[in-house]
Amino acid sequence: MLFRAIALALLCTGLAHAQGREAYPSRSVRLIIPAAPGGNPDVLARMLAQKLADAFGRPFVVENMPGAGGVVAAEAVVKTPPDGHVLFLGDSGALAINVAVNPNISFHPLRDFTLITALVSVPTVLVVNPAVPAASLQEFVALAQSKPGQLACGSAGNGSIHHLTMAIFASRADIDLLHVPYKGGTALVAAVLSGEVQSGWSGIPNVLQAIKAGRLRVLCISTLKRSGSVPEVPTAAELGFTGFNVATTIGLQAAAGVPADIVARLQAGFAKALRQPEIAERMANLGMELAESGTESYVRYVREDLERYAAAVKLLGGKVQ
Repeated sequence: MLFRAIALALLCTGLAHAQGREAYPSRSVRLIIPAAPGGNPDVLARMLAQKLADAFGRPFVVENMPGAGGVVAAEAVVKTPPDGHVLFLGDSGALAINVAVNPNISFHPLRDFTLITALVSVPTVLVVNPAVPAASLQEFVALAQSKPGQLACGSAGNGSIHHLTMAIFASRADIDLLHVPYKGGTALVAAVLSGEVQSGWSGIPNVLQAIKAGRLRVLCISTLKRSGSVPEVPTAAELGFTGFNVATTIGLQAAAGVPADIVARLQAGFAKALRQPEIAERMANLGMELAESGTESYVRYVREDLERYAAAVKLLGGKVQ
């Protein structure tokens, strides 16, 4: 009798837990964005919020939490209950780059987060001022090799994806570029347009119109696949830099310990929302490429991201200042 009573109690407990998880979400879901309004994670979250609310039957509320390059938001998220009601749209900067730049940071993506799925990849393109005598990537590399330390390459700031992409490419190409950091992508593009710097890696939307107008020359894209936004632009890999693949990936995370069934529901819900025709069209206009491929794939990617940016920071002598 005692055994049957214990077995029944355990069964009831298991059913109660399962029913609780099936009821997810039981209230509004918070989407924490590690940046001010207007950045890529913020724009993506606001695009998806209504689709997710319709799919899950609860509001998905976007909350911006800028500060310290995403550290403030990340530290807040890891302290929340692991029940799937607080989600984080962290990108490569907020996760992998922060860890690479500051190994003593208080969180680690593989330890303190439930990694749910990648969402989108945001590649950069290498652009030069038309006055630069280089019509191709190969000519740009040859020019830089002939003038070590003289060609200036702007970025959106020390430790930004633009800065680290420059470092990785310069190492692969065996060139020495003069890094000039600016306060954000808009200032970077303005500097290349004016000729204040000769080159820079930039997000596609910031330079698309200038490229079409002939005010900037684009040499390559930073990912292994060409972008639907600029399909005519070759990849660096196509041009001889095999395996070159550097981009910001925006993914979905939560505090460590979210139950597997909730993770599966979130992964499926976000995957469906991302593939809605109107969302896909808006993403393409913003230079975003679909990167959703499931939880296991995302965990592998984060591991690679951590290795990629740790190596990039090492190329810079262990610091990004």
